[in-house]
Amino acid sequence: MIPCVSRALASLVGTGLVLSALACGPEPEDQATSSEDLVAFLEAPPPPPAAWAPLIGEYSSGPDTLSILEDSQRLYALFWKGGGQGLEATSDSTFQMTGNGGTLTFRWEDPSESGRDVAGLALGSLDYAKLNLGGGEGATFKIIPLRPPEELRTEALASVPPEEDGDFLPSDLVELVDLDPTIRLDIRYATTNNFMGEVFYSSPQAFLQRPAAEALVRAHEWLKERGFGLMIHDGYRPWYVTKMFWDATPPHLKNFVADPAAGSRHNRGCAIDLTLYDLETGEVVLMPAGFDEMSPRSNADFPGGTSRQRWYRKLLRDAMDAQGFEVFPDEWWHFDYEDWRRYRIGNKVFAEIGEAEGVSGPGISR
Repeated sequence: MIPCVSRALASLVGTGLVLSALACGPEPEDQATSSEDLVAFLEAPPPPPAAWAPLIGEYSSGPDTLSILEDSQRLYALFWKGGGQGLEATSDSTFQMTGNGGTLTFRWEDPSESGRDVAGLALGSLDYAKLNLGGGEGATFKIIPLRPPEELRTEALASVPPEEDGDFLPSDLVELVDLDPTIRLDIRYATTNNFMGEVFYSSPQAFLQRPAAEALVRAHEWLKERGFGLMIHDGYRPWYVTKMFWDATPPHLKNFVADPAAGSRHNRGCAIDLTLYDLETGEVVLMPAGFDEMSPRSNADFPGGTSRQRWYRKLLRDAMDAQGFEVFPDEWWHFDYEDWRRYRIGNKVFAEIGEAEGVSGPGISR
């Protein structure tokens, strides 16, 4: 069975796919924790052997899907309909399943080339093709918008956010790098490096309501003590951009975008999209899925990938949880601040924020 570091085989929200929990031992709090266990938790697991890198991923045969994942320096086959088996290598391409004795054979795209890629695998009479989900290993997931982006932009800018009743706090958006310049920015929507391939923001800036921004800085400081920092992909987002996202996205992927009829927590200045970078190397860490990847791999509890990727994801989540943020279940990178309900939906573009709210800082009052 897969060790309980992969306990979270939960329903994958919005996909219609359910992973059944495998048999595990007692929950971690019921087990004695040794000093060796604590050191292991505080240090990132080693990466898997390089030869396994092309094997790890998702495979499909008709309605059947499985993940090849690494846990504690061992490979496993995890079936999305339920159940999993450990794998023991008998050659570079062939593995024996430890539970039922079945044989799993990987098929290479071009066996004559070095640095080759896996095309699929054979399991009994079934042939599984390796899935390209579009956001792995730093790649950017892309959709084909349902309508031309400029048409969507014109329509969204002419639309009005939903009316809201309630006792809301006044908006106090602050620029994150003004509070801590060591927070790094990779504002995807200020570039074409995003799921729609369009520029949405006039400048690469990130804002949050002040209490959320201060909480984020505390999370960043906690991570710095552990050798990591935060890299921000998005914060406050004008409502019209949310409408563009919704109107562009195919129906089967709309669980990854907010309905403009209700507004997004980004619109309220209380949601943040982010990841980790290594302070020593400056490199962004790899997670089980890429930012804005619209696939089950982006689920906050998806058990695939590698031990190291899942460890990074948990470290980020622990840092954010401790400061009043909650992860969005479908997206490991998206966190909502606890007071998001106390702020209205906003629709100001970045250039208007300084004038309207008295925020000072570079590039805000253009």
